[in-house]
Amino acid sequence: MKKIIALSTLLALGALGMACGGSESNTANVNKSVANALNSAANAANSAANAAQSAANQAQTAANQVANTVSNAASANSNAAKANIAATNANSAANHNANK
Repeated sequence: MKKIIALSTLLALGALGMACGGSESNTANVNKSVANALNSAANAANSAANAAQSAANQAQTAANQVANTVSNAASANSNAAKANIAATNANSAANHNANK
């Protein structure tokens, strides 16, 4: 991302230098070159921002998947504990009835 911004800045400065360096350049061409250079820099910044947003979205998706996995594991563990308690209660009732 830093390389894209640096290269775009270099491109913008090169275009500005070419626009201002020639003796036959007129003001309209200079203004167009400066505008084009600034547009290139803005496009590079937008591209970098889009790449950062994409990375953030991927991180959010991964975090959601981890949260869902942990939640599902907790639910499974809770259900296993409930089943274990029910089995223990059933065994206690059977033993109580057998000892009468």
